[in-house]
Amino acid sequence: MSTERYDGSSSIKAVILDYGQVLVRCPTQEEFGRMAEMFNVSFESFYELWEASRGPYDRGDLTAKEYWLKLAAETNSSINREQIEILRQVEIEIWSHANRDMLEWLRQLHAAGFKTGLLSNMPVDLMTYVLANFEWMENFDFKTFSCEVRLLKPDPAIYEHSLRGLGVAAAEALFVDDLENNIQAARTLGMRAIQFRSAAQLKDELEAPGFSIVPAVAESPSTAAGAGQEIKFQL
Repeated sequence: MSTERYDGSSSIKAVILDYGQVLVRCPTQEEFGRMAEMFNVSFESFYELWEASRGPYDRGDLTAKEYWLKLAAETNSSINREQIEILRQVEIEIWSHANRDMLEWLRQLHAAGFKTGLLSNMPVDLMTYVLANFEWMENFDFKTFSCEVRLLKPDPAIYEHSLRGLGVAAAEALFVDDLENNIQAARTLGMRAIQFRSAAQLKDELEAPGFSIVPAVAESPSTAAGAGQEIKFQL
């Protein structure tokens, strides 16, 4: 893990945030296991397959039906139309647990005049749901979804798309993401970047160089990881 920190000496005009495990908490093993059970395989086996197969789905190369049928074939199982709909709904549910500390920080950034961007590897199903149901998405000036632009982090082109949409140079943007490879890609382009582990950790890294607005951290059920064992995903 890189120890490079955000350098507050540069003029930051925009803050670009990841979605999964930054604005919403990561699912627990128990939550994700609901999908594994439908394929009659262990959580461990299904998770490995799920993680390895996300690229084409998040990029929009596969429809939801094609994606879930592909996973069924690879697990030597069979699923029907009703089960596909259940899988689609479960995946939305487990990626909808808001991190209230981060949403409040987003609101404050937007109100203070920072340009705000969302940059996420996200399939069409989840994108459609969050845009239709989460009012806090209005606090973003520009949103970049992998399934729309047909690109995935850490491809430099998807970062450049976000920067163009916000109308800022790379050196004027701060990027927050939970994955090290995504952070390194942003830094290679000249963006300031912080790898997210918690709102408290992000607060500390922003306060050190004197960033003007930092997350106000409150321990509560809405910001806690929840019961069960957390696992890491590339969303």
